[in-house]
Formats: sequence, structure tokens, C-alpha cells
Amino acid sequence: MARLLSSITSFPPCRRNLSELKGLFWIPTGFLLGIYLFIFFHVSSTMKLVIRDHPHHTHFYITPKLSSSFNTITSIAANSSRKYAVQVYQPKNIEILHVNVSEPPLIITPGPEIIVTTKRSDVSRNNSERSRRGDQEITKGDELKNKQEDIFHDRNLFLEDYKEMNTSLKIFVYPHKPNDPFANVLLPYKFEPTGNYASESYFKKALMTSHFITNDPSEADLFFLPFSIASLRHDKRVGVGGIQNFIRDYIYKVSHEYPYWNRSGGADHFYVACHSIGKMAMEKAVEVRGNAIQLVCSSNYFLQGYVPHKDASVPQIWPRQGDPPKQQPSKRKKLAFYAGAMNSRVRESLVGLWRNDSEISVHQNRLKTPYHESLLGSKFCIHAKGFEVNTARIGDALYYGCVPVILADHYDLPFADTLNWKSFSVIVSTFDIPVLKKILKEIRFEEYISLQKNVMKVRNHFQWHTFAVDYDAFYMVMYELWLRRTTIRVY
Repeated sequence: MARLLSSITSFPPCRRNLSELKGLFWIPTGFLLGIYLFIFFHVSSTMKLVIRDHPHHTHFYITPKLSSSFNTITSIAANSSRKYAVQVYQPKNIEILHVNVSEPPLIITPGPEIIVTTKRSDVSRNNSERSRRGDQEITKGDELKNKQEDIFHDRNLFLEDYKEMNTSLKIFVYPHKPNDPFANVLLPYKFEPTGNYASESYFKKALMTSHFITNDPSEADLFFLPFSIASLRHDKRVGVGGIQNFIRDYIYKVSHEYPYWNRSGGADHFYVACHSIGKMAMEKAVEVRGNAIQLVCSSNYFLQGYVPHKDASVPQIWPRQGDPPKQQPSKRKKLAFYAGAMNSRVRESLVGLWRNDSEISVHQNRLKTPYHESLLGSKFCIHAKGFEVNTARIGDALYYGCVPVILADHYDLPFADTLNWKSFSVIVSTFDIPVLKKILKEIRFEEYISLQKNVMKVRNHFQWHTFAVDYDAFYMVMYELWLRRTTIRVY
């Protein structure tokens, strides 16, 4: 009994063990606390890299004049903005800039381009200061203003290169006979293209009758893969489920019957697709997606299948005959207009927030009144992404002289290498749909007139013709190809 009482009341050795364990407890705790403080101070000091600026800033793109051989003019995603940022990109350097934590990285490819951004309020302040100094003084700010007003990033460079393209660019089309079992897929339509994906057919028809075609592969700059994704989709022998196998077999045939694919890995080849199914058509021919130039309407640079600067964006245009109508800005009474199906959260948010507004007219179904009347009666026409970033609404807006408002994050806009989209459209982040009306009403009347005038100037670049017309959509797509023609050249 005495021994039992002695063992029960002998606490000192146990207390010593507990105190030693308590000492060991603080070692990992202190270590973790140190790591936490390090991360906290690191994030605080670099927070400026992830703060999302308000997108209602005016961007100025200053591109130094380059030699005509330079063909990698950088395309900038206009949704992303920086305050007072000046970046100079030299060749052989690639930077990935994280502008917004909710957006993908903005990849800047090599090219000596200078980008200057500033707030719209600063532009107004600078304008008033210049007016006090007098109209005769020419400043850098004036040069920037003129640059913004032009529909081209560099008009002189474009015209110089365009002339050279017209005289030198040569395309070889893999030949197919009219009695080919898939002539409907590989040869151009004999009839006038129609429908939402007519851009694909218009391009092929115009190319096959153009002076760019050569029958001598040795003088070709590029090689055209003439299959039509839209035609394959409707062909009962293929259908959506068989497109991938068809493309795989076609590339196998081309690479075994001709030497041109193998010598460059397909890097000097291209195809055109306007239907969104095109982005999945190359799943069994990954060398096409990775190497060839993809001319596509669904040009979403956030998706894996599209590679900006290697690939190019083609405008989705609903075909219309005749000259575009003219409507005076003073007769456009409605602030903004949208109508379309509810097949995306962007559209649901847009219609849900503004359906009862007296100045912004949005509709979730087809209109009972003619569609073109709303386009002609509105100052701004909204392009809101649906299943894909692209729709025909930008082309609709331009045709009817309405300033496009683009609600489609990550959209690599058509001809962005050449055209200054900020001069004829308003690009708004989808995060700012709740303040859309405020953004549009902050645009001064003089600014709107400038935008609308540029719409009238630029819309001929977004029209297809049965027989191509200088500077129309076909020639603009050809210019995009010309810019990419020397990415790789094997003799």
C-alpha cells in the first residue's frame, strides 16, 4: 500500500517530461509563423502586380515603323490595362505579364513595340493644357491622339506591306478533282455562301480565283489545306463525330504523297474554320494544331487550341448584299442595343441587369421588329460572348454603322495586328457589366462621333464579296497570312 501511494504521489519526473515536450512544441510553431509572415510581406510588397485597374482607360499603342520584313506585329488584349506603364519589348525576349488574377497571362511575343497607357481623365487634362499653349505647338500628346484616331496601328507600314503582299505572296493549294468523293468538302462552293459560318466558304471561293494561287509548289510561301470544317460537320458520311478521323487521315495522305508538309512539320501550312467545332477537329492531328497556321473565328487565346501570333482571327460575318446603309449619329436615339439567346453567363448577366433600363435595350429572344432597325437606331451595339467569344454581332454592328461594345474576355479580335480596335469600338471587361451604362455615358459626344466615323471607315474591311475587292475581309485575312509567312521557311 505504501508503495502504491508512493508511485501515485511521485509527480516531479512526469512534470519534467511535460515541460520538455512543451519546449519542443514551440519549434515547429515558430517555424510556421515565420513562413506565414514571409508570405504576408511578400504578397503585400507585390500587390501592385495583381490589382485590377478599371478597364475604362484609354490605351495608346505606339508602334515604331519597322521594315517590311518584320512580320510579328504584336497583338495586345485590350481588356487588360496598366496605369502609366511603359514597356519596351526587344527581340529574343518573351515576357509573361500577369495583369489580372481572373485573367490568363498576357504573353508578349518578341517585337520592338512600346505600349503606353493612361487614364481618360489624364487625356482630357492634357487636351486642355495644349489648348492653352496654342494650336501651333506640336507635342507628343498630339501624336498620340492622332495615333488613337487612326483605324490602323501604323497606316504607312500597312500600306507598304500590303502592296508588297499583293505582288509577292504565293499560295499552293493541294489539288483535288471535281469527281473526288469529298469534292463537296475540299473544293469551293459553286453557289453563294450563306449562314452564320459563311466566312469559311467566302475565303475559299475568293482564294481559288485570286492571283495569289500558284501551281508551282517551289515558289509557294504557304500551303493551303482546303478541307471545310462546316462541310464536314454536315456531311452524313463524316458528321461531328468523324471530323477528327477525317483530318488525321487527310494529313497522313498529304504528308506521304507530297514532301512539303514533312520539311517544315506543317509550319508553312494553314486551314480555315469558322465553326467552333474546328477547335476540336485537330485532336487526332496535334501537329496541325501545334504547327500549322489556324485561321479561325473562335479565336479565344485563353484556350489551349489557339496560339496567338501563330494563328489568326477571322471575322464571323453574316453575308449581306449591297452597300452598307448610312444613318446620321443624331438619328441614333437609343444608347445601346443587344438581342440574342441566353447561352452564357455573360449574356444572362447583361440581360438580367439591364432588361428594364430605358436607355440600354437588351432582349433575350428574337425581336418582333426588324433587327436592322435596332442596329440603325442605336449608338452602341453590344457583342456579348455566347458559347464562344465570337459571334456575327460585331460584323452586324459595323455594317449598320453602330459602334461595337465588346463583352468577350480573352477574344483575340480579328486583324488586331493591323487595326486599332480602340479607335472604333469600346472594349469592356465582363466584370464591369454592372457599370456598363456609366462607362458608355462617360464617353463624350465628340469621342462618340470619332468612334462612329471610324466605324464607317473600317467596315469595308469586314465585308466579303463573291469576287474579292481590295482591302475587304479576304484581303485582310491574306495580309494576316503574309505577316506569318516567314515564321519558318525551308528550301
